[in-house]
Amino acid sequence: MITRITTAFLILNFSFLISLKADEGMWLPLLLKQLNESDMQKNGLKLSAEDIYSINKSCLKDAIVQFNGGCTAEVISDKGLILTNHHCGYGQIQAHSTVQNDLLTNGFWAMNQSQELVNSGITATFIIRMEDVTSKVLAGITDAMSDETRNKKINEAIGIIQKEATAGTHYMALIRPFFYGNEYYMFITETFKDVRLVGAPPSSIGKFGGETDNWMWPRHTGDFSIFRIYANKNNEPTEYAADNVPYKPKYHLTVSLNGIEKNDFTMVYGFPGRTSEYLTSYAVDMIMNQSDPDKVKIRDIR
Repeated sequence: MITRITTAFLILNFSFLISLKADEGMWLPLLLKQLNESDMQKNGLKLSAEDIYSINKSCLKDAIVQFNGGCTAEVISDKGLILTNHHCGYGQIQAHSTVQNDLLTNGFWAMNQSQELVNSGITATFIIRMEDVTSKVLAGITDAMSDETRNKKINEAIGIIQKEATAGTHYMALIRPFFYGNEYYMFITETFKDVRLVGAPPSSIGKFGGETDNWMWPRHTGDFSIFRIYANKNNEPTEYAADNVPYKPKYHLTVSLNGIEKNDFTMVYGFPGRTSEYLTSYAVDMIMNQSDPDKVKIRDIR
């Protein structure tokens, strides 16, 4: 059972072709139709909001995976192949390494499915759907309630809603507060537990530049590792078994070799975990002039 899952956001960074001004933001895919679709299309997006997030057809959301509870991965084949960062697969690469066969140093490539390496405890989670459940969670909540009473009633409501949403299924439900508890969204998820290592470059390529280059652009590194999701014969999640078969995704990404042009529309779909985009000016001022300088001083002392 997954005990935590970060929320799926769509991170957008797109260029205005005329003014060359960059605009960006972080939004729930569920809200794109009402908030962002027209602006995104004006700036070069060739997809509709339904192509990105839909509960009525396969779409981009069905190719985006939360890898092992924290990282983002993408399905890149019709046989469950997923691509993620090198550091996201680092622990699994290390676990399969020995003194005689150091995969971290030498890299690893399975030449066929029988050579793919089994990993204990690794998961791949898909979001099936999202739902605004604010009215259900906050039903009966009043301003006169104490914080203790309010939180208790909210948690009770969340438990009931989650249980009802997944009754009779193998799905899981998670409800999270947004906008400082003013809105609540439910995420119905499907988690696969047989995820095998397919390939990874040597650390000299996958980890080149370390944490310093990780925050630089452009980066000159091969920061990736490749895994494959396996399922039972009904294409459903299951624990590892020798007769499991590659997962058949609802949707997968294709890799373009055409490259990009200046001012091309760009967006990233993934699991960033949190955003500080909606901080007040006072909070930004405190971070810039108090919190960050204090952290720098402490680190200098260390």
